[in-house]
Amino acid sequence: MTPPAPTVAPAAPNYRYAQFLTSAAKLSQCPPDSGWEVAFAGRSNAGKSSAINSLTNNSKLAKTSKTPGRTQLINFFALSEEQRLVDLPGYGFAKVPLAVKREWTLQLEKYLQNRQCLRGLILLMDVRHPLQPFDQQMLGWALQAAMPVHILLTKADKLKRGAAGTALLEVRAALKANSDRVSVQLFSALKHDGHKELIAVLDGWLTDASFIEETD
Repeated sequence: MTPPAPTVAPAAPNYRYAQFLTSAAKLSQCPPDSGWEVAFAGRSNAGKSSAINSLTNNSKLAKTSKTPGRTQLINFFALSEEQRLVDLPGYGFAKVPLAVKREWTLQLEKYLQNRQCLRGLILLMDVRHPLQPFDQQMLGWALQAAMPVHILLTKADKLKRGAAGTALLEVRAALKANSDRVSVQLFSALKHDGHKELIAVLDGWLTDASFIEETD
Protein backbone atom coordinates (compact mmCIF):
# COMPACT_ATOMS: atom_id res chain seq x y z
CA MET A 1 0.00 0.00 0.00
CA THR A 2 1.33 3.44 -0.95
CA PRO A 3 2.04 5.63 2.12
CA PRO A 4 -0.07 8.78 2.43
CA ALA A 5 1.45 11.91 0.95
CA PRO A 6 2.90 14.38 3.48
CA THR A 7 0.57 17.23 4.33
CA VAL A 8 3.18 19.84 5.31
CA ALA A 9 6.36 20.73 3.46
CA PRO A 10 9.41 19.99 5.64
CA ALA A 11 12.01 22.49 6.75
CA ALA A 12 15.34 22.72 4.97
CA PRO A 13 17.53 19.82 6.14
CA ASN A 14 20.93 19.91 7.79
CA TYR A 15 23.03 17.94 5.31
CA ARG A 16 25.59 17.08 7.96
CA TYR A 17 22.99 14.85 9.61
CA ALA A 18 22.71 12.62 6.53
CA GLN A 19 22.70 8.91 7.34
CA PHE A 20 22.84 5.83 5.14
CA LEU A 21 19.34 4.40 4.75
CA THR A 22 19.42 1.46 2.31
CA SER A 23 20.61 0.21 -1.08
CA ALA A 24 18.54 -1.08 -3.99
CA ALA A 25 19.47 -3.08 -7.06
CA LYS A 26 16.30 -2.06 -8.93
CA LEU A 27 13.34 0.27 -8.70
CA SER A 28 11.11 -2.23 -6.90
CA GLN A 29 13.61 -2.43 -4.02
CA CYS A 30 13.68 1.34 -3.36
CA PRO A 31 12.15 2.84 -0.19
CA PRO A 32 8.45 3.84 -0.33
CA ASP A 33 7.80 6.36 -3.09
CA SER A 34 6.83 9.27 -0.84
CA GLY A 35 8.37 12.45 0.51
CA TRP A 36 11.10 14.45 -1.22
CA GLU A 37 14.11 12.94 -2.96
CA VAL A 38 17.06 14.36 -4.94
CA ALA A 39 19.35 12.07 -6.94
CA PHE A 40 23.03 12.50 -7.78
CA ALA A 41 24.11 11.01 -11.12
CA GLY A 42 27.23 11.12 -13.23
CA ARG A 43 29.91 9.24 -15.09
CA SER A 44 31.91 6.87 -12.95
CA ASN A 45 34.88 9.24 -12.78
CA ALA A 46 32.96 12.48 -12.20
CA GLY A 47 33.46 12.53 -8.41
CA LYS A 48 29.84 11.87 -7.46
CA SER A 49 30.43 10.15 -4.12
CA SER A 50 33.12 12.69 -3.22
CA ALA A 51 30.64 15.51 -3.85
CA ILE A 52 28.07 13.93 -1.53
CA ASN A 53 30.71 13.44 1.16
CA SER A 54 31.89 17.04 0.79
CA LEU A 55 28.33 18.37 1.02
CA THR A 56 27.58 16.33 4.17
CA ASN A 57 31.05 16.81 5.70
CA ASN A 58 31.28 13.05 6.11
CA SER A 59 34.12 11.41 4.20
CA LYS A 60 32.75 7.93 4.94
CA LEU A 61 29.09 8.44 3.99
CA ALA A 62 29.20 7.59 0.28
CA LYS A 63 31.74 4.95 -0.73
CA THR A 64 34.60 6.34 -2.80
CA SER A 65 37.27 4.42 -4.67
CA LYS A 66 40.19 4.97 -7.01
CA THR A 67 38.53 2.38 -9.25
CA PRO A 68 35.70 4.05 -11.24
CA GLY A 69 32.27 2.48 -11.10
CA ARG A 70 32.25 1.04 -7.60
CA THR A 71 28.75 2.45 -6.98
CA GLN A 72 26.58 -0.20 -8.67
CA LEU A 73 23.55 0.08 -6.39
CA ILE A 74 21.05 2.89 -5.82
CA ASN A 75 22.13 4.16 -2.39
CA PHE A 76 19.71 6.18 -0.24
CA PHE A 77 20.73 8.63 2.49
CA ALA A 78 18.14 9.97 4.92
CA LEU A 79 18.10 13.67 5.79
CA SER A 80 14.81 13.42 7.69
CA GLU A 81 11.80 11.12 7.71
CA GLU A 82 10.61 12.60 4.39
CA GLN A 83 13.82 13.85 2.73
CA ARG A 84 16.54 11.81 1.04
CA LEU A 85 19.64 12.11 -1.11
CA VAL A 86 20.20 9.31 -3.62
CA ASP A 87 23.53 8.17 -5.04
CA LEU A 88 22.86 6.55 -8.42
CA PRO A 89 25.26 4.05 -10.04
CA GLY A 90 28.04 5.68 -12.04
CA TYR A 91 27.06 5.29 -15.66
CA GLY A 92 29.60 4.19 -18.24
CA PHE A 93 31.61 2.45 -15.53
CA ALA A 94 34.53 0.30 -16.65
CA LYS A 95 35.38 -3.38 -16.13
CA VAL A 96 31.75 -4.45 -15.92
CA PRO A 97 30.14 -6.95 -18.32
CA LEU A 98 28.09 -5.41 -21.12
CA ALA A 99 24.95 -7.17 -19.88
CA VAL A 100 25.35 -5.46 -16.49
CA LYS A 101 25.79 -2.07 -18.16
CA ARG A 102 22.62 -2.60 -20.18
CA GLU A 103 20.67 -3.61 -17.08
CA TRP A 104 21.82 -0.53 -15.18
CA THR A 105 20.98 1.69 -18.12
CA LEU A 106 17.46 0.26 -17.96
CA GLN A 107 17.23 0.72 -14.18
CA LEU A 108 18.48 4.32 -14.34
CA GLU A 109 15.90 5.16 -16.99
CA LYS A 110 13.12 3.51 -14.97
CA TYR A 111 14.17 5.37 -11.82
CA LEU A 112 14.28 8.78 -13.50
CA GLN A 113 10.98 8.35 -15.32
CA ASN A 114 8.92 6.54 -12.68
CA ARG A 115 10.07 7.67 -9.23
CA GLN A 116 7.26 10.03 -8.18
CA CYS A 117 9.02 11.54 -5.14
CA LEU A 118 12.10 12.53 -7.18
CA ARG A 119 12.18 16.34 -7.13
CA GLY A 120 15.35 16.98 -9.12
CA LEU A 121 18.58 15.58 -10.50
CA ILE A 122 22.10 16.71 -9.62
CA LEU A 123 24.16 15.77 -12.68
CA LEU A 124 27.92 15.72 -12.17
CA MET A 125 30.44 16.21 -14.97
CA ASP A 126 34.22 16.62 -14.88
CA VAL A 127 34.72 20.30 -15.76
CA ARG A 128 37.50 19.25 -18.15
CA HIS A 129 35.24 16.84 -20.08
CA PRO A 130 31.61 18.01 -19.86
CA LEU A 131 28.60 16.95 -21.92
CA GLN A 132 29.87 13.52 -22.93
CA PRO A 133 27.40 11.19 -24.74
CA PHE A 134 26.32 9.53 -21.47
CA ASP A 135 25.73 12.98 -19.93
CA GLN A 136 23.58 13.96 -22.89
CA GLN A 137 21.60 10.74 -22.53
CA MET A 138 20.98 11.41 -18.85
CA LEU A 139 19.89 14.97 -19.64
CA GLY A 140 17.53 13.65 -22.29
CA TRP A 141 15.89 11.24 -19.85
CA ALA A 142 15.47 13.93 -17.22
CA LEU A 143 14.04 16.51 -19.62
CA GLN A 144 11.67 13.92 -21.07
CA ALA A 145 10.40 13.33 -17.54
CA ALA A 146 10.09 17.13 -16.97
CA MET A 147 12.71 16.79 -14.23
CA PRO A 148 14.76 19.88 -13.24
CA VAL A 149 18.52 19.33 -13.49
CA HIS A 150 21.36 21.10 -11.72
CA ILE A 151 24.79 20.39 -13.18
CA LEU A 152 27.91 20.33 -11.03
CA LEU A 153 31.07 20.85 -13.04
CA THR A 154 33.30 18.95 -10.66
CA LYS A 155 37.07 19.03 -10.06
CA ALA A 156 37.07 22.76 -10.70
CA ASP A 157 40.29 22.93 -8.67
CA LYS A 158 42.04 21.13 -11.56
CA LEU A 159 41.73 24.24 -13.73
CA LYS A 160 42.84 27.82 -13.27
CA ARG A 161 40.02 30.21 -12.38
CA GLY A 162 39.83 31.70 -15.89
CA ALA A 163 39.69 28.32 -17.61
CA ALA A 164 37.07 27.03 -15.19
CA GLY A 165 34.95 30.13 -15.78
CA THR A 166 35.22 29.67 -19.54
CA ALA A 167 34.12 26.04 -19.23
CA LEU A 168 31.12 27.12 -17.16
CA LEU A 169 30.05 29.68 -19.76
CA GLU A 170 30.45 27.17 -22.59
CA VAL A 171 28.25 24.58 -20.88
CA ARG A 172 25.61 27.18 -20.09
CA ALA A 173 25.64 28.32 -23.72
CA ALA A 174 25.31 24.73 -24.97
CA LEU A 175 22.25 24.20 -22.75
CA LYS A 176 20.67 27.62 -23.26
CA ALA A 177 17.60 26.15 -24.98
CA ASN A 178 16.77 24.30 -21.74
CA SER A 179 17.79 27.02 -19.29
CA ASP A 180 14.34 26.95 -17.69
CA ARG A 181 15.00 23.37 -16.53
CA VAL A 182 18.80 23.15 -16.35
CA SER A 183 21.22 25.18 -14.21
CA VAL A 184 25.02 24.88 -13.97
CA GLN A 185 27.73 25.69 -11.43
CA LEU A 186 31.38 24.97 -10.68
CA PHE A 187 32.17 22.60 -7.80
CA SER A 188 35.24 21.24 -6.04
CA ALA A 189 34.91 18.46 -3.47
CA LEU A 190 38.62 18.75 -2.66
CA LYS A 191 38.41 22.48 -1.86
CA HIS A 192 34.79 22.28 -0.60
CA ASP A 193 33.88 25.04 -3.07
CA GLY A 194 30.35 25.46 -4.40
CA HIS A 195 28.41 24.30 -1.33
CA LYS A 196 26.36 27.48 -0.95
CA GLU A 197 24.97 27.39 -4.50
CA LEU A 198 24.33 23.65 -4.36
CA ILE A 199 22.54 23.85 -1.00
CA ALA A 200 20.30 26.64 -2.31
CA VAL A 201 19.16 24.34 -5.13
CA LEU A 202 18.70 21.33 -2.85
CA ASP A 203 16.76 23.33 -0.27
CA GLY A 204 14.41 24.55 -2.98
CA TRP A 205 13.68 21.05 -4.21
CA LEU A 206 13.51 19.35 -0.80
CA THR A 207 11.07 21.87 0.68
CA ASP A 208 8.88 22.37 -2.39
CA ALA A 209 5.34 22.85 -1.10
CA SER A 210 3.90 22.50 -4.62
CA PHE A 211 4.78 18.79 -4.43
CA ILE A 212 2.01 18.35 -1.85
CA GLU A 213 -0.51 19.95 -4.18
CA GLU A 214 0.62 17.70 -7.05
CA THR A 215 0.22 14.51 -5.00
CA ASP A 216 -2.99 15.34 -3.10
